[in-house]
Amino acid sequence: MMTDEIPFWKSKTLTEMTSSEWESLCDGCGLCCLNKLEEWDSGDVYFTSIRCKLMDGESCRCTSYPNRWDFVPDCVQLTPEKVPELEWLPPTCAYRLVNDGRDLYWWHPLISGDPETVHIAGVSARGRTVSENDVDLDDFEDYVVDWPLTVEDDMMPNPPAKP
Repeated sequence: MMTDEIPFWKSKTLTEMTSSEWESLCDGCGLCCLNKLEEWDSGDVYFTSIRCKLMDGESCRCTSYPNRWDFVPDCVQLTPEKVPELEWLPPTCAYRLVNDGRDLYWWHPLISGDPETVHIAGVSARGRTVSENDVDLDDFEDYVVDWPLTVEDDMMPNPPAKP
């Protein structure tokens, strides 16, 4: 007898998830690990193509995730309570999608079963960034980009056809 089990991201709120379910929501895009600039007057936040010094530019994963605060004390810890407040979370972010009652995209590893599909779909930071160690702080404004927030507009609505 087969059962149609509802995936946890459709049956639980962010606060009801186990820590392993929570961590599995991260699609590995790396967009949250990009440096951002905030205008003091307006509060507007702008993404840069400058990645955190701990982010691997190829895998888009943190190279020291369990110890990241030892090296980056202001690293933002995503929590269910913070997700609604973080306006800068990309529109494709699974935490944002689940919080808003929306489903995950076809390329999310929980759907596709493959952590590479986020990169294949072109919605990750892979190959688009430079390490913050290689850019002078005064030059960060030269690296402002909009692709982390507009990626949803360019994304393929369905998986690519198999050859």
